[in-house]
Amino acid sequence: MTTGTARIEAALVTAQVVLAERYPDADFAFVAGSIIRGQGTAHSDIDLVVVYGRIDRARRESFRSGGFPVEAFVHDPATLRWFMDQDAARGRPSIVTMVADGRLVGPVTAGAETLRSEALGLLAKGPPPLAAERRDALRYEITDLLDDLRDRRTPQELLAIGAALHQRLADLMLLGRGHWTGSGKWIPRLLAALDESLGRDFDEAFQRLLAEGRADLLIAFAEVELGRHGGPLFEGDRREAPVDARRSSD
Repeated sequence: MTTGTARIEAALVTAQVVLAERYPDADFAFVAGSIIRGQGTAHSDIDLVVVYGRIDRARRESFRSGGFPVEAFVHDPATLRWFMDQDAARGRPSIVTMVADGRLVGPVTAGAETLRSEALGLLAKGPPPLAAERRDALRYEITDLLDDLRDRRTPQELLAIGAALHQRLADLMLLGRGHWTGSGKWIPRLLAALDESLGRDFDEAFQRLLAEGRADLLIAFAEVELGRHGGPLFEGDRREAPVDARRSSD
């Protein structure tokens, strides 16, 4: 048994113990995350989607068990479907992927494959088209951050601006091409899967910014991407607050 396989088996055993001891009335759970995919590191956690027949409200819990950090997402079928729909609508299918790819454990697994089939269907369908309102919000925010980069900045300021720009630019690139987006470590993975060359150019532009203090490459890269989606946006941007955004004087 390889070390990677041994770690997967240890994570599955831990998940079964957690399900039995911490959630004894649950029907089943999907065990997911980088460890289960065989890509785990020393600090990777177990993602555990716990499903009851019925609970009052969904919740998320973090704890340690069996030497692993565990993030548990506790649901019943109705709450799980609601969160999967929310994930799909925002274009970032976190829990959808856990259900689609996770390993099934638990005493009562009836209904689990129906949920998995629904998750796989959502992933295959892809995210909804990038709505004009969200697209323009990204265009405006990226334009504003690029303008900040055009001026002389300290290394600390470049780091802060680059960090803010990284997620927004990735969202525009991925969602704007009809692909799922993600956050953190998922951004380079998703961009590489979309277009290896594009992902390399994205990474290089940010590395030059942070390692050398050079903003020109990132500005040029982002301007090309903005051009795909209507160009920079400042003049004419307008966003209205909700009608109930008013504090009563009483």
